[in-house]
Amino acid sequence: MSSIQLKIVTPEKLLLETEVSQVTLPVTFGEVTILPEHVPYIGSLVSGEVRFLESAGEEVQLALSSGFVEFHNNVLTVLADRAERAEDIDIERAEEARKRAEELKDSGTLEDEEAYARTVAMLDKELNRIRVARKHRSHRGATFEPKS
Repeated sequence: MSSIQLKIVTPEKLLLETEVSQVTLPVTFGEVTILPEHVPYIGSLVSGEVRFLESAGEEVQLALSSGFVEFHNNVLTVLADRAERAEDIDIERAEEARKRAEELKDSGTLEDEEAYARTVAMLDKELNRIRVARKHRSHRGATFEPKS
């Protein structure tokens, strides 16, 4: 059975490079699952959860901010503004950051639309991190069925 070479790159570093049997990504219109031998694909990523099945059968989840994805010749490259493994997310710190962003958004002190948009994006990022981390912790031990 073929596999996919997955590379996840953020501005800071190459976060991950591994062989996987499938990857599900949050894209503009929903989710896309990439399997080996998928047709070439380029798309925009939105804030959400990335799930992939390692060749050994282990499911891995990541919280992802926006970015881009390219798939060609069984190589899937994800260029993400930010990506973080679910198990590495500190839920308490993410909750504190979410509360600060919510308070700032609701305070009425933001001087312009750009500052408001940055605050809403920060709030969305923290909500996504919390959602992915909680889902990961609640599904620990559950199995991930590969798509046929």
